Amino acid sequence: MAQVSQRIDSDDLSIGAVFKDFYVVPDYQREYVWEDDQVEQLLVDINTEYSSDGETPSEYFIGSIVVTPNEQGTFDLIDGQQRITTLFILLCAIRDRLAQLEPGESQTLERMIADSDIDERGRDVFRYRVDLQYEDATDVLKSIASDGSADVEGLKTRSVENIVNALTFCRTFLAAEFGDSAEDIRGFFSYLHSRVKLIRVETKSVAHALKVFETINDRGVGLDSMDLLKNLMFMSADRKQFEALKTEWKVLIDTLHDKEKPLRFLRYFIFATYNVDRLKEDEIYSWFVSNTSLCGYDLDPIGFVRQLSTAAHAYANFVDGLDPLGNESRYLQNLKRLSGAARQHLILLLAGAQLNPERFRILTREIENLFFAYIVTRENTRDFERRFAQWAPELRELEDSDEAFQAFIDERLASARDLLAQRFNLALTELGQGSIQQYRIRYILAKLTQYVDEAAWGTKHHADLGTYIQAKIEIEHILPQKPSNAVLEAFDDPDEYPKYVRRLGNLTLLEKSINAAVGNGLFTEKQPAYSQSGFLLTKTLGGVVKVGENTAIDRAVRGLEIFDSWTSDDIERRQGMLARLAGRVWDIPLPSADESTDANQGTIK
Repeated sequence: MAQVSQRIDSDDLSIGAVFKDFYVVPDYQREYVWEDDQVEQLLVDINTEYSSDGETPSEYFIGSIVVTPNEQGTFDLIDGQQRITTLFILLCAIRDRLAQLEPGESQTLERMIADSDIDERGRDVFRYRVDLQYEDATDVLKSIASDGSADVEGLKTRSVENIVNALTFCRTFLAAEFGDSAEDIRGFFSYLHSRVKLIRVETKSVAHALKVFETINDRGVGLDSMDLLKNLMFMSADRKQFEALKTEWKVLIDTLHDKEKPLRFLRYFIFATYNVDRLKEDEIYSWFVSNTSLCGYDLDPIGFVRQLSTAAHAYANFVDGLDPLGNESRYLQNLKRLSGAARQHLILLLAGAQLNPERFRILTREIENLFFAYIVTRENTRDFERRFAQWAPELRELEDSDEAFQAFIDERLASARDLLAQRFNLALTELGQGSIQQYRIRYILAKLTQYVDEAAWGTKHHADLGTYIQAKIEIEHILPQKPSNAVLEAFDDPDEYPKYVRRLGNLTLLEKSINAAVGNGLFTEKQPAYSQSGFLLTKTLGGVVKVGENTAIDRAVRGLEIFDSWTSDDIERRQGMLARLAGRVWDIPLPSADESTDANQGTIK
């Protein structure tokens, strides 16, 4: 018997080219395990490069996959299942979103999801581009590809839950980033189709494919700007410095390991340290080569790598919600919960790392407020990243005085928030679970709830937002997601019921122990349970909260509306109340007509 050739073919393919072929994930592969963090990282990385400077965005490389041909004329996917499955789900989400906004088929997009093929006997056969054959997948991916439905009968396995969650995340991402603009979504799809690339490695046997997979994951592939920068440092050093330089470089790499993409760190380090506000990842190495004297690594490569390591240590702390010295920071913890995979705020944090602790605390609070305003108003990521890069030199070079520091805060961060006031208020009055990521909905509810509690009881036991974001605290839908017949019959706008269920005004935080007993009944039936909550914002849904004539608790709940019914008007009214409260929480100036009805006249810092 002739031996199968072990030739390896590799192709540099766009995503459009990748999805001209059909892929099978064999039954021996592990299930789909990506969760929101991994899905978000992929989407944010692609969108960040798509939104980068230049008329034509740079190509973006997202890694490699390993495949081998099978007897059905398709490819068995040996490595890259998580990435390919996620991209396939994203394509389905784009198709469904465009169908909502601009009915009419996109033939290119449709063919990337499914197309006709021929089987081994030359007969026409309809196939989806990605076919999951392991048992845990059931038919959920086929259902999503067919009509966008994630409904499946039978056991909800972990893989099914992850796939459904990935679809939900992709849909929310598209709505949050591009709103109702079909043109913007098409632009993103065009970039994904033509400019996002991966390397497809093809072998002739499964055994050989597995060997290639093992080698790639063991040794890594390719050189990037970080590798080239390392070589540049060694080229600049005397041979007797090599051992010390190797040690310092290992400290740098170990600091970033599992914390951050090294290239993004380098790019943000440049923004924070030098007067640069535009630089793509693929230009990083060239920038260092062209700015030898500015960086000084030619004279002191070890000192320069130590400077990088110091910045990387602070950077890694910021990612973990810690200050430059590794101490817990309330506002950095909040930013960690808010930002997800976004990192643009780290530019200013790096630039301000030399501030004294009190000024740095104020800076982090102001950055959290502005960053949230940018997120909720859907400010273009490229625009506010550039603003942060432009402000970084000013922050880095501030005079050592409270007056100079406060002037910077007022003229840059506070004024930027003020300009967003109208859009911010409008966004909050329209916000729902379909327009922003679920973890950010939880962050919003936690901040609103925390604010009222702190006004009543002070910061001692309520300063940690984690108190409100934990497994024991759940998001309660006041108008239930699975309503009883009595609830449906009582609601005044049944056709719009699904929309109102997801509105921010219909959501509140509730202790799990209480939520378990609330049920899916009428609002009046739920009110006694709400009264038992330890969260004042939720407690007021149960009725008037009164302790005395003018206690801190009385003042904290003054202005929080009381509801005797739960109609569409009530939900809109509560949403307006929460939007006004949000103006205080994130220090955004409110429309003057609403100032007098704000829920709390205090300001908690």
